[in-house]
Amino acid sequence: MSAGASLPPALPPVRRVVTANDAGGRSFIREDGENPAVHTVAGRPGFRSANIWRTIDSPTPIDAEDTITEHEGVQPPPLGTVFRIIDFPPRPEDPEERRRQASASLNTLFADAHHEARHDKPGMHVTASIDYAIVLSGTITAIMDDGETDLHAGDVLIQRGTNHGWENRTRAMARVAFILIDGRPE
Repeated sequence: MSAGASLPPALPPVRRVVTANDAGGRSFIREDGENPAVHTVAGRPGFRSANIWRTIDSPTPIDAEDTITEHEGVQPPPLGTVFRIIDFPPRPEDPEERRRQASASLNTLFADAHHEARHDKPGMHVTASIDYAIVLSGTITAIMDDGETDLHAGDVLIQRGTNHGWENRTRAMARVAFILIDGRPE
């Protein structure tokens, strides 16, 4: 996308539905609506990260209270998980703008990820986690130090604590669900 180009239409907000069991053990829909933890970045128009749910222990109590609005950063809590959905706008055509926008989202929302702003590939970062990345819509390019691959709706990438980045090289929005599980580097 050029500097003056407009963004494609935003994807609809993520609907979050949470279930529970009542005192008698019968299941019910406890919550149904927009997600309470949606984050945007002023320096990266169109980028939206919706933190959906997290666990803070393993094994986690099934009826644990929702603490997602307390979550900060990219990493899951120790022994826990975090589930988020990110909308990626098309990347800017200008390499310096691409670098600036990638740094803006990492520095604003994901400062706890190890990343080098000077890396020759913008947005590269590492987390101490096992990540399941599930493409929900659009196409996203998964970038490694050596190699890259395009992922399409329905594709799944298992990210295992490696240096990586994401780019949307199309003209449409891309939506990816991420489930991060706390891990330890060996």
